[in-house]
Amino acid sequence: MPLYIKDPEVDKLTEELITLTKTSKVDAVKTALKHEIANRKGSLSIRERLAKSLQMARAAGPFASGDHKRETDEMWGED
Repeated sequence: MPLYIKDPEVDKLTEELITLTKTSKVDAVKTALKHEIANRKGSLSIRERLAKSLQMARAAGPFASGDHKRETDEMWGED
């Protein structure tokens, strides 16, 4: 669904951001939304961040068996 906002303050803020960034209205709004999302994600509590990390680790599954030291040394060209 398209985004239609009829609010004079939003219009004014958008125009100010367009002027500062020298971009289109779409790019200005997109950038502002991405920035706000990043800020919100960055302000998650440590518990929320750890829970998300744990969920990602569980989804990735256990480490593959093997000699990780040897594989890392090979990657870096070390003996």
